[in-house]
Amino acid sequence: MMAHALGSMAPVSASIMPDASLRKTGLKVQNRLSFDNKLWMPLPSVNLKRRQTPTQYQCKVVAMSVQQTAKNKVPVQPLELDNAKEPPLNLYKPKEPYTATIVSVERLVGSNAPGETCHIVIDHGGNVPYWEGQSYGVIPPGENPKKPGNPNNVRLYSIASTRYGDSFDGKTASLCVRRAVYYDPETGKEDPSKKGVCSNFLCDSKPGDKIQLTGPSGKIMLLPEDNPNATHIMIATGTGIAPFRGYLRRMFMEDVTSSYKFGGLSWLFLGVANTDSLLYDDEFNNYLKNYPDNFRYDKALSREQKNKSGGKMYVQDKIEEYSDEIFKLLDEGAHIYFCGLKGMMPGIQDTLKRVAEQRGESWDAKLSQLKKNKQWHVEVY
Repeated sequence: MMAHALGSMAPVSASIMPDASLRKTGLKVQNRLSFDNKLWMPLPSVNLKRRQTPTQYQCKVVAMSVQQTAKNKVPVQPLELDNAKEPPLNLYKPKEPYTATIVSVERLVGSNAPGETCHIVIDHGGNVPYWEGQSYGVIPPGENPKKPGNPNNVRLYSIASTRYGDSFDGKTASLCVRRAVYYDPETGKEDPSKKGVCSNFLCDSKPGDKIQLTGPSGKIMLLPEDNPNATHIMIATGTGIAPFRGYLRRMFMEDVTSSYKFGGLSWLFLGVANTDSLLYDDEFNNYLKNYPDNFRYDKALSREQKNKSGGKMYVQDKIEEYSDEIFKLLDEGAHIYFCGLKGMMPGIQDTLKRVAEQRGESWDAKLSQLKKNKQWHVEVY
């Protein structure tokens, strides 16, 4: 908009408290963790994108406390985060936000990617818990230009980590943020006065900077876990990958088998401009290698691939390519999710309608049934 095998863990006691208690509690956040009396420190920096070249906007790269290539599932804590029956909602509101701290900001894309996308880890101290598929609100510093004397409006960002965060301790959350810049169509030059206030604030942040959070919010993109053998078809463009990264880490990276042992099929379609624009590609390829029966990964690279008509390859073209399989899976109860810019949906809907008609089906009737069965999940912005 990464995994480090820790071995057996020392017992940790924690509890999920009512909203009021959460507000009043100041959990201490430690940079060092102890497991079986062994001191664990963050690992050296791991580049989420191998190629890194300085650009006009250079995200600060700092030490990440995780690796991306471990096969064994990673222990997480506190497991009590899996006990709640309902997702946390709006624990912090715009008038009383939570002050969190930036842990790290890392550039995700290579030098040939159009624009810049950053992975931002935020320490919320365990005080702003969330579930996979939810969003945080961020209030950027400064004054609202349309309402002098008032703070900036809240911007919503899908959370790109599981409830345990990238450090697996329930105290952090991650965001995937593309820096919004504006280029004058006549001069072709950037106009800083029209840049995205919040995205630039986040991408320019440094470790230790404070950030105002609201939320968490959202229920439409929650990962249904009542059937651990279900099929999940995920369609993302750009930073719309955020909630799906959280799903996939929960399915394939974290040891949460006591509450959720995934045995179904997860199928990811990711649309970006080119290879350098791929997000979390190493993580996804890892799941493909380690869980070939449970994970499929298809990429649509609009500037590098051609569709069957010789035009640019978009996610809807990939959907059409696998339409028979997708429709069959939907008929069998698969969940389908869409996340990204709202401009992605018309093309996708047109493709699905055309495919349905070719199959002798009514897309409107089918869509209505998918929504009724709660198989259809859309979050676009």
